[in-house]
Amino acid sequence: MARIYPLFSSSKGNAVFVGSPENGILIDAGVCCKKLTDGLEGNGISPKAVRAVFITHEHSDHIKGLAVFTKKYGVPVFAKRLTLGYLVEKMMICGSSKANEIGDAPVEAGGFQVTSFETSHDSLQSCGYRIETPDGKVCCICTDLGYVSDTVHENLVGSDLVLLESNYDKEMLRSGPYPFYLKQRIASSRGHLCNDDSAREISRLVKSGTAQVILGHLSQENNTPDIAGNTVINAMPDLTYKKDYLLKVAPVETHGEVAAF
Repeated sequence: MARIYPLFSSSKGNAVFVGSPENGILIDAGVCCKKLTDGLEGNGISPKAVRAVFITHEHSDHIKGLAVFTKKYGVPVFAKRLTLGYLVEKMMICGSSKANEIGDAPVEAGGFQVTSFETSHDSLQSCGYRIETPDGKVCCICTDLGYVSDTVHENLVGSDLVLLESNYDKEMLRSGPYPFYLKQRIASSRGHLCNDDSAREISRLVKSGTAQVILGHLSQENNTPDIAGNTVINAMPDLTYKKDYLLKVAPVETHGEVAAF
C-alpha cells in the first residue's frame, strides 16, 4: 500500500515523502537536515530509506536542507535543467550524491516512476511531480503555482491522490499586513494558488475519479485550514465529503500524519 507523508508544508519549509518506512522518495528538502531527519524518524522512516530527492524549484523553503542531507546520505538528486544548474552552482548537491536532470520522460528511483510537469512560478524552472508507485498507484505533488494550466491539469487528472497548493484566501491577503508589492506577487500568475482556484481544480479532479486530496503550502498569514478546507467542500455541493472523496490539510510540521492510497 502506497503512503504519502507531508512532513513539512508552509512558506517556512516543504518536504514530502512518498513510499514506505523501508523505501521511498523525497520531494523537496526545505528545512534544515536535522529537522528533516527528525521528521522522517518521527514517522518511523529511516533517512536511509530515501532513494532519491526530487526538487520542484530553487527557493529556499524547498532546498534549505539539501546540501547537508546529500552530504550525509549520498542520495541522487533530480531537478529540471535550470534548477539543477542552480543547485550545482550553489553547491547544494554534495558528497557522493549524483545530480540528474529530469526532462519530459519518466525516471525511476526506488521502484517509483516519476514524471515532471511545468508549473508557473517566479523561479528558474518550477515543476510538479506525478509519481507512480511500485504497486501501480498514482499521486501528484503540485505546489507553488500561480494558476492551473492545461499541462498541470493533464498531469493531475487520473491520480489516486493529489497534494495541491491552496496558499491563500483572497480576502485575507487583500486585507492582511503584507506590503502591496508582495500581495501582487502572491496573487499573480507566477505566484501562488488561491483557495478558490484550488477548489475549482479539485472539483474537476474528484469528478474524474481522484479519491483523496491534500491541501498544501497554506500561508500562515493569509489562510487557515478551516477556510481552505471549507472552500473545497463548498465547491462540490453535489458530492459528499468523506463519502465521495477524502480531504486533508497538510500541517506545517507533521508528527505522524500519513495518508494511504
